Amino acid sequence: MANHSARGKKLAEDKKYDEAIAAYTSALQQSPTSPPYLIERSSAYLKAGKLQESLNDAEHAVVYAEQREKRELIVTAQLRRGIALFRLDRYADAAFVLSIVHKMQEKESTHAMWLKKSENKLSAMEDGDERKNVTVSEVPMLDANTSGRSGKTGNGPVSYQVAASSPLPQQTPVDKIRHDWYQNNEFVYFTLLAKGVPKESTKVEILERSLSISFPVIASNSDYDFTLDPLFAAVQPDKSTVRVLTTKIEIVLAKATPGQKWSKLESDEPVTAGADDPSTGTPQADLAKRAVFAVPATGPVYPTSSKSGPKNWDKITDDLGKSEKEDKSGGIEDDDDYEGGDEANHFFKKLFKGSSPEVQRAMMKSYTESNGTALSTNWEEVSKAKVETTPPDGMEAKKWG
Repeated sequence: MANHSARGKKLAEDKKYDEAIAAYTSALQQSPTSPPYLIERSSAYLKAGKLQESLNDAEHAVVYAEQREKRELIVTAQLRRGIALFRLDRYADAAFVLSIVHKMQEKESTHAMWLKKSENKLSAMEDGDERKNVTVSEVPMLDANTSGRSGKTGNGPVSYQVAASSPLPQQTPVDKIRHDWYQNNEFVYFTLLAKGVPKESTKVEILERSLSISFPVIASNSDYDFTLDPLFAAVQPDKSTVRVLTTKIEIVLAKATPGQKWSKLESDEPVTAGADDPSTGTPQADLAKRAVFAVPATGPVYPTSSKSGPKNWDKITDDLGKSEKEDKSGGIEDDDDYEGGDEANHFFKKLFKGSSPEVQRAMMKSYTESNGTALSTNWEEVSKAKVETTPPDGMEAKKWG
């Protein structure tokens, strides 16, 4: 079967698509549930202009890749599926599938082009156009009663026997369940490492600032509950996804603020009502935190207006670091043991202490030049110009004689 696949690739490269399809069909007769062979034949069908066959192969490839829990194969199969849907003028379905690819593999460039094409087509459509409706699900629903395999190379549907779901592995003991996570600019990828989780009985709830997972533990006739509340930052529940696999639960959380870096999954501070509403009043410490995590504003480059000339921010941060060490040696309380006092000052000192010299320079310069109204950690940005005073809404800055 490997020889058939290799021959199919060579024929496809020579643009002999019908012959390539026949070669892939021979490979699939020996291994009918192979995602790579289905993906390759889907591509050949697409280039031959046989769009429905291309979609059929891609959808079966998605199903079998999901059963194998092979992330790269799932991404490639979904990509082929999205392209076939686009070529069939099913633009909303294509955008839906391609957005799944984007969430699973943001750096892949091909899907971004097809996703943009789909979105452009959708935006140009009139209201009421049926092609604007999503009619597909993340994992295709195939007919489990379909019998046999078709080796047809015409324009008719190509069907396969869908393998029955394999029995779940033994559940991971509760005390052995672990979780892991990583992030990029747009998403937080959370994985609960638990085998044998019954998909139909698993409940996952994603809210703006919380995540909860619950499923039955068969051995103890109880429920396993996992909750993150509050999350480190806000997420978009409608753009987040959940996949319950036989070996794990994968959750992709869409960040409400793209580009924001999460230092951990769960925040130490409770979410309070009206915390994001300026009209309710914001504590000074919260203003400082928001300034740190806000995207720095861009502005023109101009020289400092200081009469004494530009400041040596390296020397200032070095001197401040030395003074902190001297304070500690003299018996001053450690910052981690802080209780009471000015929250904003405490937060600033704690953040400053754990930052790199470059970040410290940026913090000192922005905070000093803005008269305490701005705090940035981006030295590349703040080094270009003076940081202007930016008073809170409803207030104005005044110079005192």
